[in-house]
Order: sequence, then structure tokens, then C-alpha cells
Amino acid sequence: MWTTETPATLITFPKTQLKACGIVTLQVNTGYGCNQTCRHCHVAGGPERTEMLGVETIDTILGILKNYDIKTLDITGGAPELNPNLGYLIGKARKIVNRVIVRTNLTVLLEEAMLGFAAFYRDNGVELIASLPHYTQDMVDRVRGKGVFYKSIHVLRQLNEMGFGTGLLTLNLVYNPQGAFLPPSQHIIEEQFRSELFEKHSVRFDNLYTICNVPIGRFADFLRRSGNYGRYMERLASAFNLGTLDGVMCRRLVSVGWDGSLYDCDFNQAAQLKLDGDCPQHVRNFDYDVLAGREITTAPHCLACTAGQGSTCTGSTCADSTCSGSAPVLRDGNSMSSSG
Repeated sequence: MWTTETPATLITFPKTQLKACGIVTLQVNTGYGCNQTCRHCHVAGGPERTEMLGVETIDTILGILKNYDIKTLDITGGAPELNPNLGYLIGKARKIVNRVIVRTNLTVLLEEAMLGFAAFYRDNGVELIASLPHYTQDMVDRVRGKGVFYKSIHVLRQLNEMGFGTGLLTLNLVYNPQGAFLPPSQHIIEEQFRSELFEKHSVRFDNLYTICNVPIGRFADFLRRSGNYGRYMERLASAFNLGTLDGVMCRRLVSVGWDGSLYDCDFNQAAQLKLDGDCPQHVRNFDYDVLAGREITTAPHCLACTAGQGSTCTGSTCADSTCSGSAPVLRDGNSMSSSG
């Protein structure tokens, strides 16, 4: 059985499949400050967090985007809107890269100081990925707090009126399971979201992404408190799907922390799991060629991205969740599903 603390060096995956194969996306975390305190948040974001991406680091990031053929800037948090430098980053980056994505929790756009951000996103052609745990009030408010569901619906309607989710500007939603289980079929639940949100609230969106809850941050704390950590890890391990490895986000993405540190993904960033030792560790020392072919650093939480249909920041990676291969291998030669 899994214990609550499992060594970060426990897993090995096929090395030829867990090496980076280029850098399509630079994902930048603007800080952990947030107007919400969600139970599943892997960075443990909240109003009390003060970490924040500064202008000097932003300028270094912009220099990287200018110098290399990186097509997408993906901005996340916390709530990115709470960083006063977000407008500067977007305004400059929009002139350099093909795509700028912002991950928003929706309700932050109702904060008094943020009321102009939706229009700013529209005017700069920003793609929005909005997190919405469910299409029902009870489920959303249970995870995010009383009143959050209808605030989110209000913002979604405003975004629709501006052209987001209507074919003019991109508005995608993100769904996380509400407990210690895997997401349902992305295609099926997307249709449920589409039907429920439009018929009951006149809300439209482009795509729904399902993301598996990663056992770090607040979600890991919840699993341990409820005695479900070992059971959840077993569930992830037994659902390992070899067919997901080609599409895991770390193979084509580099994550930049709020302080400029580099990681394989935002989850490794939250877990403070550094890049392979031969790689540059900060944006000041960014080396495209080294990072584009690096070996990915893995840990037990990586199983969340390789279970079932797979999970990335843009949803599932393998439509056929039945095409699972052999389990990843422990360093002592045992399979993940039989770890002790």
C-alpha cells in the first residue's frame, strides 16, 4: 500500500518517451495570490499569498519569447489578474507570440479593480481558460464557497456578450472531479456542460477540458486528512495508460515560476521539483536547446497525468482510455500498482 509520504525518486518511465521534444508553450505563473481558496488547488492559492511575478522577470521572459520560436504564452496563477503587471506582460507578449492564454477563475473579474480586464482580454485577442468545477450550484459552491457559482455564471454571460465562446474569441472551461476519483470521459461531460449551461443559463463556450486532481497542495492535504491518499495513488497507478505519454504537457512546455525558476510543469513547480540537474534553473540562464531535449523529472504525482484518458492543462491526451500499457516501473524494479 502507498504511504502518505512517498519518495519523489520512486518512479521511472520509459526514458525515450519522457524526454522533451521541443518547446511550444511557455507557461508563466504570475503568483499564488487569489480571491478564492479552492479545496483542490495544487498551488494552495488564496488571499493571504504574497508571491508575485515582477517586472524584471517579465522582461526576461519577453526576451525569451522574442529570441526563440515559442508560439504560445500560457499565463496562470493563483489568479493572474491580481498581479498588477499582468497588463504589461500581455500587451508586450501579444506583439511577439501567436497565442496568449490566461487561466481565470472568473469571479476575480468582478473585483472592483478588475472590472476592465474582460474588455482588455477582448481587445488583445486573449484566449481564456476558465475553471468551473461543475455545472450545478451545489457542487461549485461546495468547492469554492457560497455564491461562487452564480458569480461565475454572471461573468460567463458577460464574456459571451463580448464575443468569447461565440466563435469570435476563445473561451474554454476546465472541469476537475470533486473528490478522489478520475475524471469522466471528456467528450461526454463536455456535452453535459454544454447542454446544462446553455439551457439553464444561456452560457456558451468552446471546449471543456477535464483535468485529473493532482495529489499535491491542498488536494494532497485533503487526501491525507480523509485517509484516502494511499487509495487514490493506487487508483492512479492501476489506471496508468502508456498511450498518454506522447501528449503529456511537460514534453512541449516549460513552466516559469513567479520568481523566474524553471520547471517541467506547473505541478512540479508547486511541488518544488526542480528540472534535471543539467538544465538551467532560472529564466536568466534560459537555454532553448538544452531545455527542448531535456529528460523530464518525475515523481508520484505525475501519475495523475498518465491515468485513464490522460490529463494536461488542455484536457485529456488519449481519447481511448482502454489502451493502457504496462505500469511505470519503480526504481527497485516493481510495478507502481504493487508498491509498498
